[in-house]
Amino acid sequence: MPCVADWLNNPFSIVQGIFAQNVPNSDWEKKVTEYFKEKLKENNATNWVPSLNDVPVHYLKPNSLVKFRCMVQDMFDPEFYMGVYETVDPNTNARVLHFGKYRDVAECGPQQEIDLNSSQTVTSERQTFYCVPVPGESAWSVVVLNLQFYAYTSASQARVSPSTSYTPSRHKRSYEEDEDMDLHPSKQKEQHMGNSRSGGDIHGCVEPKRLETEASAGHHLISPNCSPPLDLNFPLPGEKGPACLVKVYESWDSFKVNDVLEVYGILSVDPVLSIVNNEERDSSALDPMECMDTAEEQRVHSPPASLVPRIHVILAQKLQHINPLLPACLNEEESKTCEYRNLAPLFVSNFMSELSPVRAELLGFLTHALLGDSLAAEYLILHLISTVYARRDVLPLGKFTVNLSGCPRNSIFTEHIYRIIQQLVPASYRLQMTIENMNHSRFIPHKDYAANRLVSGVLQLASNTSLVVDETQLEQGQLDTTGVHNVTALGNLITWQKVDYDFNYHQMEFPCNINVLITSEGRSLLPSDCQVHLQPQIIPPNMEEYMNSLLTAVLPSVLNKFRIYLSLLRLLDYSISDEVTKAVEEDFVEMRKNDPESITADDLHRTLLVARFLSLSAGQTTLSRERWLRAKQLEALRKARLQQQKCVNGNEL
Repeated sequence: MPCVADWLNNPFSIVQGIFAQNVPNSDWEKKVTEYFKEKLKENNATNWVPSLNDVPVHYLKPNSLVKFRCMVQDMFDPEFYMGVYETVDPNTNARVLHFGKYRDVAECGPQQEIDLNSSQTVTSERQTFYCVPVPGESAWSVVVLNLQFYAYTSASQARVSPSTSYTPSRHKRSYEEDEDMDLHPSKQKEQHMGNSRSGGDIHGCVEPKRLETEASAGHHLISPNCSPPLDLNFPLPGEKGPACLVKVYESWDSFKVNDVLEVYGILSVDPVLSIVNNEERDSSALDPMECMDTAEEQRVHSPPASLVPRIHVILAQKLQHINPLLPACLNEEESKTCEYRNLAPLFVSNFMSELSPVRAELLGFLTHALLGDSLAAEYLILHLISTVYARRDVLPLGKFTVNLSGCPRNSIFTEHIYRIIQQLVPASYRLQMTIENMNHSRFIPHKDYAANRLVSGVLQLASNTSLVVDETQLEQGQLDTTGVHNVTALGNLITWQKVDYDFNYHQMEFPCNINVLITSEGRSLLPSDCQVHLQPQIIPPNMEEYMNSLLTAVLPSVLNKFRIYLSLLRLLDYSISDEVTKAVEEDFVEMRKNDPESITADDLHRTLLVARFLSLSAGQTTLSRERWLRAKQLEALRKARLQQQKCVNGNEL
């Protein structure tokens, strides 16, 4: 019976055993999948598998089992391969059947040759995804995953030998210390002066994400025998981490571009791939008719495996969230697709029992962050738990873009607000809306037909990413054609929750689910669902010191509760009973009678949204009369504040 180390360190031996026992029966492939599915269900075995997100490729054993949490950035054309092939020994005429699945290069013995004309040969098809780490993934999320991996591998030393010899170069800190480093970049900087990496967080926060786990960093890598640098095609500038070619063998139609996946598969970094690819390029240069692919397409689709490793997928799952503090499966419906994770049926009910104090604590925390403005803090909570739950024709239902106006111009306040959001959500990005960025950044992904790939853009983000648009950085200047297109794309993202990817001859709509928060001095130039004008109750003499002390005061355990709270509430179902629906309709008619000029259908829609997220924020999955009245009260306070500001300034905000 194979031991645990076998299926982790040498999965090919398991596949070979199943193949040998079941050939010529075609069920061997299904049995391989079932075997690994069962193994990963055992005793948190998923945490034993080393992750390509956290361990450098050169520390991982080739042909071992690895996992990769990633976003599908592009999908290449399907490719054919020899699923089963036969080799023959010319001297003895002995024949042996081999499997080609999960391999890049067909293998045969020193005295064997592949019989291409064998009747036993089975040609199969697989799909290749170009995958990158989740854009904007927060450092705390990576820290949690790292600690889970090291905790389980350390506890399992007597039973399993990890499939990597990787040892962190730094002393393993406790979780509290790791959190402290996340919250205080200066300490991180001091401890890693000799191990710092270029291009940390381009917004001033040094992000410790994968600090000592990166074999190669940067958007561009110099690949062997390639004159131009290899562009890893990350959507966000300054992103780090591995890009992978993920080979999918089953059900690839269920995945699409921008999906976040967790894949378990066999790592392939065979140096022969680089030799073969170089030979193909050389031969095609001599005889272009030998290969229909351009040299650029070959370079992009077949990069050196040392820079862009391959993963041959045994199991893959689309993730509904990327918060490592939550179980992958939260209810029975999700468990149908969540095949190799342990369910946590009591997780939701247990957390719901302590929801009220968590909400109160989060509200206090955000109130202090927003300089004592509790109303703005209420709306920020509602914004952070909002999500597109359905689409009616072209209208996305559930989006709740908030424009936080009244922010100090050219101040570090908005930068610190982003830092706080970064500590609460699993993925985020701060877009500084400067003339320079608008005119020179690539927002919209476009198709490069010469390389036959989708070139990424800033707006190619995973679902539920928090996008903070900082409009306080905007100064007078002229937008060029690119700038106008970028602003238009931002507006379409906010209004319709879609991005029109540029395919040169046509545009293709890609639906998205991005939480957009706009910080501005006056009313934003961009559309929004709700404008909240900031009214600071305190003006700290030193903003930097104030914000740092605020983060220092929060314990990591409390931060974790905030993170679970915000992620969990997005996944809850919500409904309105017929009785409450009728009461709301009657209430709206009465409001129109009293003030027909100021109460519109948009006001009703917004108030219903506020009531929805207000209910969910309290752990209630149905709308009550009490929550409806509270939503009306919040909206009245928000509107009164805007009206007051309008009177003060004499113009519309």
